[in-house]
Amino acid sequence: MPTPSPLPARSPEAVRESGTRGRVQQAVSEHGPITAAALAGRLGLTATAVRRHLDALESSGLIVEHVAATTGRGRGRPARAYVLSAAGHEALDASYDDVATSALRYLSEQVGEHAVAAVAHQHVASLEERYRDRVEAAGSDPEVRARALAEALSQDGYAASSRPLALADGSTTLGVQLCQGHCPVQQVATEFPQFCDAEQQVFSRLLGVHVQRLATLAHGEHVCTTFVPVTALTTPTSDHPQHPDERSTP
Repeated sequence: MPTPSPLPARSPEAVRESGTRGRVQQAVSEHGPITAAALAGRLGLTATAVRRHLDALESSGLIVEHVAATTGRGRGRPARAYVLSAAGHEALDASYDDVATSALRYLSEQVGEHAVAAVAHQHVASLEERYRDRVEAAGSDPEVRARALAEALSQDGYAASSRPLALADGSTTLGVQLCQGHCPVQQVATEFPQFCDAEQQVFSRLLGVHVQRLATLAHGEHVCTTFVPVTALTTPTSDHPQHPDERSTP
């Protein structure tokens, strides 16, 4: 079998062009809708150079034109501005995921898997803090709490939903199925399941019951699925139980 020829090395100019194009794409992501003139001023490039990169990004389907009217007196003059397309967002997300995965891999090798678990728990801690009041306000019914959690997750882009699971005759509700159609750390969690484990623990604490993860996007399923058992919550009347001698007598 003939040995395939090695790919030609990229010239320094081509590398610089690629890097500049990435800067343009990042700037469109952060500041779009943005015009070529505004990009040129922000990045310190000529308008001609920016338009060349914009044309290439648009041809690749990574950005799309956004038509807006300029503000001011008189008739609005259309201004060509650009925003990222869905494909452009996915490309940037993939780049961030690659960096995050590489960093976590290095951390695991140099420090240990416990360090990765600590990062995962820190990542989901903000979710628990943001969602706690909303879930608590839903009351003690795990089914209602799961619905409140799904709504909160959906607002953060997780495309979540919940539905009760009952016996065939509908007489008894066994639990709630909580589904998430999107996961912002899916690629990272594919290699580091500690992120899925940390999220599951947060769900258990928020819902007040031990939940069970049945499927994950990170392992190739089409949704992340969590089973929430229907068990009444028990809320202690005090954070610290009283000593028998301290209890009041009738």
